[in-house]
Amino acid sequence: MASSQTLAELEPVLRLAAFAGVFAAIALWEAMLPRRRRALARKARWPHNLGLLGIDIVVSRLTAPGATLAVAVAAELGGWGLLNAARLPPWLELLAAIVLLDLAVYFQHVMFHAVPTLWRLHRVHHADVDFDVTTGIRFHPVEILLSALIKCAAVAAIGAPVVAVLVFEILLNATALFNHANASLPASIERWLRWMVVTPDMHRVHHSIRYDESSSNFGFNLPWWDRLFGTYEHEPGVAHEAMIIGVDAFRDPAECRLSRLLLQPFRATPGRYPINRRQEVA
Repeated sequence: MASSQTLAELEPVLRLAAFAGVFAAIALWEAMLPRRRRALARKARWPHNLGLLGIDIVVSRLTAPGATLAVAVAAELGGWGLLNAARLPPWLELLAAIVLLDLAVYFQHVMFHAVPTLWRLHRVHHADVDFDVTTGIRFHPVEILLSALIKCAAVAAIGAPVVAVLVFEILLNATALFNHANASLPASIERWLRWMVVTPDMHRVHHSIRYDESSSNFGFNLPWWDRLFGTYEHEPGVAHEAMIIGVDAFRDPAECRLSRLLLQPFRATPGRYPINRRQEVA
């Protein structure tokens, strides 16, 4: 129990260190080997996307600091959840918890596309007209809080150990930065890698303005769920360099401003509703 408490206390430092290192590495990769020409300059987007991240951190730390780890500690004490009942070897429990949490995040992502009110929140992420490492941290603070609640419920139901929750949170943050990278990979490496992790080329299809494409490739970390549940799309209809990124209702560059991002879910038009229009194109 002492080790679980220690991990919970170290969580903010460990997550920040991992985030900073991965963000810097991806930003450098983008600068050296860009995959697409930018629609807008970094200075028009990055301060606002990073500003939204700052608000997310403040809101989450004020309202639910370390919530998923706290639930994992409580589940360990109370013997809650599937894995606490199963009594697996520690290594298998760790692996199973990470895989099951990733499956929960996949279904959460689908839900945020399928429910109109949730789509209004998640649309802030999709309305970015470019696709790069800062898109991976561009989420409305209300979505961040709802996501934390859903993950807490998943942790309790699974009975995920504290170390698994911490590893999963770090992996999820790192892969979200990686799979939003505007960076190139050799085609042979990319084809192999997308069997193990969601790659930028795989996830970029999900950010297409076309609804038949944005309702595919929901995975953030493991790529298997899209193949298993029939939501996998190998390539966009046009070349990656030519595909249009974003949401049709929010194409004005002014929509990238931080004030617009915060108010966007409450605006009069939600834009068209993507997940039940797989056969449509923008």
